[in-house]
Amino acid sequence: MTKGIIFDVKKYAIHDGPGIRTTVFFKGCPLSCEWCHNPESINPEPERSPDYRSPFRLAPYEEDDLEVIGEAATAAAVFDEIIKDRVFYEESGGGVTFSGGEPLAQPDFLESLLQKCREEKLHAAVDTSGFAPKDTLKKIADLVDLFLFDLKLIDDGLHEQYTGVGNQRILENLDFLLDGGQEVELRFPLIPGVTDREENIEGIKGFISEKPGLNKISILPFHDVKKKYSQLGLHFELAGVEPPDEKDIQGIVREFETTGIKVEAGG
Repeated sequence: MTKGIIFDVKKYAIHDGPGIRTTVFFKGCPLSCEWCHNPESINPEPERSPDYRSPFRLAPYEEDDLEVIGEAATAAAVFDEIIKDRVFYEESGGGVTFSGGEPLAQPDFLESLLQKCREEKLHAAVDTSGFAPKDTLKKIADLVDLFLFDLKLIDDGLHEQYTGVGNQRILENLDFLLDGGQEVELRFPLIPGVTDREENIEGIKGFISEKPGLNKISILPFHDVKKKYSQLGLHFELAGVEPPDEKDIQGIVREFETTGIKVEAGG
């Protein structure tokens, strides 16, 4: 039976795709974005942190694992939790979103869950950085109803500087999904002094204009998560950076609206 590592399950999510959703957070990510809002997702293995909150667990906490972030779970056990809220999905046009971390980093586990969603006719979304072997995408693409695809930095060098990896594979995978007719919504993390630079905005606008298959981008404003990093014993590179104000956010919204794409801020 296929197993994977997850670190949280969020019920009644409303910003991870259409309708009311359950978001399953996979543990492990090949990127190391300086602004990562889920630093507990980076390490692919369960880890201990005495100061971190106790996230949702499928299995009851035992006394010796109260400090553990992440648990091994079968696809069947995770899906049993997902299906409990079917009535909310049906009433709202919602479903399940697989997030992380990077769900594509656990391809067999993800595929098993997506197959179960398909069998039960549940809408399935995958929230991804796009950094994965193309064969992984080929394996699961037809089982996914919606890809929530990050587009952070258009310049390959800057992308590697701030995330630890270049973006060539990411852009190639995005093209693969669009060329295959998959439904894709972009997600743009608005990070002051990093992704909000004029040349980056103009570059992304140009990219969008060349991709008729794109019809929506969501702006995800930065917020300071230094406390979460300190709870995990990690250093937050962007500590002290002020979140963008509403004027700045709306300015970026207007920039992207010039491409003709639907723009949403905050979700």
